[in-house]
Formats: sequence, C-alpha cells, structure tokens
Amino acid sequence: MGFLRAKDVISGQEGRAYAVIDGKKEEMFYIKSLEATVEKNKAEIRTLGRRGTQHKASGWSGTGSMTIYYVTSLFRTMMLKYINEGIDTYFSITVVNEDPASSIGTQRVTLNNVNLNSIVMASLDTESDALEEEIEFTFEDVFIAAADTFKSPTLG
Repeated sequence: MGFLRAKDVISGQEGRAYAVIDGKKEEMFYIKSLEATVEKNKAEIRTLGRRGTQHKASGWSGTGSMTIYYVTSLFRTMMLKYINEGIDTYFSITVVNEDPASSIGTQRVTLNNVNLNSIVMASLDTESDALEEEIEFTFEDVFIAAADTFKSPTLG
C-alpha cells in the first residue's frame, strides 16, 4: 500500500496571490492567510413513497476571508469610493500554490467578481507587534484551467 510523502504536502508559505483591480495588477504580498469557500444551496425535496427528506442542489454561493498585514490603503480607498461616490468595486484574485519541494506541481485558482463586505478603516493596538486586519468578501465565479491543477502525488 502506498503512502503520501511528506514532501508533497503543500507549504502554506509557498505561493503568491495577486488581484486585478480596475485593470491594474496588484501583488498581494501582504496576505497572511486567505480562504475562499463555495457552499451549495440545497432545496429540501419530499416525495411520495419516501419518508425521508431528499436534497437537491439549487445553486451556490462564494464567500471568503483574508487576514492581511496592515500595510496597504488599497481596500480602504475602495471602500471610500463606495461611501463617497456610490461606486462599488468588483475585482479578481488569483491564488497560486506552488511548493518547489513537492512533486504535485502548481495550482492556480482565480476568484472573479470579488466584492468586499467590510474594511477596517483605522487601527491602533498597543499590544500588537504587527497590525493585521481581517477582510471578508464574496465572489461570483471561480476559474481553474485544467493545466493549473495539482498532479497526483508520487506515492511512497
């Protein structure tokens, strides 16, 4: 029986992320962590001849969060644009997982139509060595090209 080699487990530090906002590419070197989740919407279906409730997928919703170091005004500026002008910004984020020690290669996932939920507008903390902020968002589409998925690991 084969086993997963430790070297093929992807390091969370080995990767990068960038956003495309209003046509400009922004390297997101300040990300500490990012997670995007897709949740299926399901309808409960009751049918004759079956006492139990069945479930049918009826759509999906994309949500995410990222913790970033408090070193950029980009997201505050985007929120101010919405506050002052009513112009909401939708953008894309591409996350690349690429651990050179692993044999499984690279995965590249693009989240499209990302929209911010809330932003820290100002922060001070005398107990913190490094200021961070948590940003929650939604997204409306996901793209993963077939060439941008992990390969199966070489089993030991």
